[in-house]
Amino acid sequence: MIPFNVPPMTGKEQHYIEQVIKNKKLSGDGRFTQACQAWIEEKYFCQKALLTTSCTHALEMAAMLAGIGPGDEVIMPSYTFVSTANAFVLQGATIVFVDIRPDTMNIDETLIEDAITDKTKAIVPVHYAGVACEMDTINAIADQYGITVIEDAAQGMMSVYKGQALGTLGRLGCYSFHETKNYSSGEGGALLINHEGDQYRSEIIREKGTNRSQFFRGQVDKYSWVDVGSSFLPSELNAAYLYAQLEHAGGINEDRLMSWQTYFNELKPLADEDRIQLPHVPDHCQHNAHMFYIKAKDLNERTALIDYLKDNEIMTAFHYVPLHSSMAGQTFGRFHGEDCYTTRESERLLRLPLYYHLEEKDVYYIIKTIKDFYKP
Repeated sequence: MIPFNVPPMTGKEQHYIEQVIKNKKLSGDGRFTQACQAWIEEKYFCQKALLTTSCTHALEMAAMLAGIGPGDEVIMPSYTFVSTANAFVLQGATIVFVDIRPDTMNIDETLIEDAITDKTKAIVPVHYAGVACEMDTINAIADQYGITVIEDAAQGMMSVYKGQALGTLGRLGCYSFHETKNYSSGEGGALLINHEGDQYRSEIIREKGTNRSQFFRGQVDKYSWVDVGSSFLPSELNAAYLYAQLEHAGGINEDRLMSWQTYFNELKPLADEDRIQLPHVPDHCQHNAHMFYIKAKDLNERTALIDYLKDNEIMTAFHYVPLHSSMAGQTFGRFHGEDCYTTRESERLLRLPLYYHLEEKDVYYIIKTIKDFYKP
């Protein structure tokens, strides 16, 4: 069976984890945590990067830093993972969902302005499949109305929009290092601080509302509870696993891009015949091959294709059931405007296996099997 995903490994993970155990420093903010954060800061020129236990927690920290509270509204796509919405609902906000673009599956930037009210506090673009949202337009709208932009870049590490890394284009950016992501610590994430004014409070929120980080740097003579916060620090064991991959980030990226491009080139004839649709990457975007998906004609065809691939020992996956159609989505949010594409496109999309060291012969077998399914 060809699995849908295999967590990435470079070979140094066990060695680094053993170093952590030997040093008897398992809790957060040790040497490997600091190394991972420094790598992100130097690679992406962000003001500050803070590892977290998950992208979910990075989003929750971002909501707290942005001052989201009861009565506020937050605009985002409905086609996203539940954490995108939960982070703001936990602070008492109402979620305002808008439709997506059918080409990139990202939020339709042309619909955002009409969804803004005097209660709108933030816009949360989600960079689906590591392909950037139209951030120039989104940031211009946010600047005009004095609204915070928080990027959900869970799938976007190593992707670029007009020369700038995803996660660094808004006030705050959030990465995921879940085992399904290009770079993994099993569970994990990072919050990117792009404005200097957020640095001090972000450390406090991450340290359970205390100024413990400042204490360890000798900036205060004792630490105490000074603000709201929670326990957002990952273990050094997670950071050690992650650092082994960050050291090899370029090689992982190239390997995934090769598989992605093979899928695209070999399946393009089916797309040219209008049998399937392939991913669209705008010219000004560089993606990270986080996923490769195809779109079938409709839900019935996708279901049949999933079953056919499984019968041929290929595991696939589809993605989100739109949040606005869920019970919680209807309780905590509303859909603004018409759902032209969110539901329709979500029912067509099928993700193919894509992971580091996916064998070329397996890629070609998957391609052949898809072509066999669509034979007249």
